[in-house]
Amino acid sequence: MSQGVALITGIGGQDGSYLAEQLLEKGYEVHGLVQEGLGLAEHLAADVRAHVGDLRDAASLTRAVQAANPTEIYHLAGVTAPGKSWDDPAGTFDVVALGTVRLLDAVATHAPKARFFLAGSAEIFGEPASAPQNEQTAFAPRNPYGAAKAAAVAATQAYRQGKGLFASVGVFYNHESPRRSVDFVTRKVTWHAAAIATGRVSELRIGNLDARRDWGYAPEYTDGAWRALQAPQPADYVFATGALHTVGELVTFAFERAGVPTEGHVVVDEAFVRPEGDVALVGDPAKARQELGWQAHTPFEALIAGMVDHDLEQLAA
Repeated sequence: MSQGVALITGIGGQDGSYLAEQLLEKGYEVHGLVQEGLGLAEHLAADVRAHVGDLRDAASLTRAVQAANPTEIYHLAGVTAPGKSWDDPAGTFDVVALGTVRLLDAVATHAPKARFFLAGSAEIFGEPASAPQNEQTAFAPRNPYGAAKAAAVAATQAYRQGKGLFASVGVFYNHESPRRSVDFVTRKVTWHAAAIATGRVSELRIGNLDARRDWGYAPEYTDGAWRALQAPQPADYVFATGALHTVGELVTFAFERAGVPTEGHVVVDEAFVRPEGDVALVGDPAKARQELGWQAHTPFEALIAGMVDHDLEQLAA
């Protein structure tokens, strides 16, 4: 007997592919919203039912919700690069903010008993007045992505209050894995460390080495999403490690793991510095720990070591 029926938007990405694996292991019937293929979840093709849809197309979302008839919806899809959101602010809002509203409306109309989870982002806090941030921290986004995510969070809360949906928000801080795109600084660093070690490239060009982030391990965060929908009541939760590390530490750990020196191989390039600057965002996961029994377990060094090892293996193949 199935544990439940889950519809995952963004199933082809890092988070979606991990969540799909976790839910299948729990006995769920898993559906995924895709634009084309299953991406990183392609290895699950025999076990996942794909529905073609687009967050910019309300009719396609309605069809997917009706066809899947889910008991749980995990909304993970959307634009994922905060810095690049300046290249297309309107498009970012259309996908991230309005796309969430379109999906919520489809759920409210066609699956009102389903439980809904939105993957939020620490970028909604932008430049907070205090640290660490928690569920009561005021929104203060500093880029179009953060502003769009803040609107998506507010919309989810509105549908919870106004339509009575079981709609929860997970404010995800940076969470990484070997499945992370090379567009993200962690994977960019680990891939370049491995590529330098194997003679594929000669240098890593990077932005601000003093920038600090709260980095966790992605599968632990998708487990948090599942836990949020098993709670008695819908709520908002911060998912974070509560610890900060600099990009410089990331580079040092990665290059040490790959067995190459940073000297002569790392170039600081202003082109990779975020236009709005860097703010140290660090989360307080106390509520998730107390109410969901969730916490981050993977140490930063182990996370980076695993990513470097994966990239070394891939480049040696």
